[in-house]
Amino acid sequence: MKTGHILLIITIAPLLSFAQQKDTLPPPNATKSHMNFSKVKGWKDGAKPIAPEGFTVELYYDGLQNPRWLYVLPNGDVLVAESNTHHGFFEKIGAAFIGANKSNSMKKSANRITLLRDADHDGKPEIKETFLNGLKQPFGMLLIGNHFYVGNTDALVRYTYENGATQITSKGEKLLDLPDGKINRHWTRNLIANKDNSKIYIAVGSGTDHGEKGLENEKLRGNILEVSLDGTGMRVYGAGLRNPVGMAWAPGTETLWTSVNERDELGDNLVPDYLTSVKENGFYGWPYCYWGQHLDPRVEQVQPDLVQRAIVPDVPLGSHTASLGLAFYDKKAFPEKYHNGAFITQHGSWNRKPIAGYRVLFVPFKDGKPSGNPEEFLTGFIKDLDKGKVRGRPVGIVVLPDGSMLITDDTSNKIWRVSYGK
Repeated sequence: MKTGHILLIITIAPLLSFAQQKDTLPPPNATKSHMNFSKVKGWKDGAKPIAPEGFTVELYYDGLQNPRWLYVLPNGDVLVAESNTHHGFFEKIGAAFIGANKSNSMKKSANRITLLRDADHDGKPEIKETFLNGLKQPFGMLLIGNHFYVGNTDALVRYTYENGATQITSKGEKLLDLPDGKINRHWTRNLIANKDNSKIYIAVGSGTDHGEKGLENEKLRGNILEVSLDGTGMRVYGAGLRNPVGMAWAPGTETLWTSVNERDELGDNLVPDYLTSVKENGFYGWPYCYWGQHLDPRVEQVQPDLVQRAIVPDVPLGSHTASLGLAFYDKKAFPEKYHNGAFITQHGSWNRKPIAGYRVLFVPFKDGKPSGNPEEFLTGFIKDLDKGKVRGRPVGIVVLPDGSMLITDDTSNKIWRVSYGK
């Protein structure tokens, strides 16, 4: 049997229907948990990601240093947050982890935001400038009026922005401290504003897998926070989200959605990552339970009142897939089936055998709600499933004004552009 056929069978298997996956979760530790890091080999001999028939995939930009997240300014300039996990994190969790980990870049975090400008609109930028540097693991980016916000791992920072500028030289103003601390397993801090730009939402992941270092160290973690534009009035908007990363508003609605990485080491097929709407003041289980009222047997100090009201997420995305980026397709250039649907990047597993993720999924939506099961949209990142060899790992995703889509590949330092037709 050809490798491509094996890949199809194994990668689609976790994508059961909503009802099936809700009703058939295996018990904890039904299978062994594997430390199984992929080996990134890069894109060689002209290889590139594979999209459905009719789509074109092209290299948009190369030579960046861990391009993580993307943001599009009103004039079409593309901002790229170049940042990486600090080496200190790997040191904390052990030498065995470092020796096995071939899937992440071990380069120091670039700690900068780069601007790419495609002035002639030919699908490839001609201008590259350092937009901001001297940051601390920057991730989320947001422009409101003439203020540019950055989600550093430890703070929400605001800068003055001039329309059309290729760099910011003004000093930033720290508006809000964010939980950093000694435990920093999930360091990304994504940002999004509401429709009238009166509030900012900040995604803050947990510091541990299931609170094993003490819940007193998880203050404000595993949440989506809401703050005013000046950083005041901070409150928890949605809680119990182990590691929310991508955030987006479903087109035509005022409903916030997020892609969430669930916990590890309960078996190869637990716990499903997910896409979910975020209800104001809603609780989604972490660390006490998952997928509704399924208790995590490792968590001793369970709070029954929280477990009782834990919300079942909307869409399962497979276990250990590291579902990160999220973008709703709000343009018309793609075929109608993709209109208003959600695209999710899956960075890929380290806690599953065989590996899982390493692709971009599409979830169809109708009237602001999921209308079908997830389906593979962009593949080709896995080179050899059995040996755990991959070409790259998708992370950030944005839709451009012309209706094409950009996807970062942080370990191969590339950005891919997906368009429909020639």
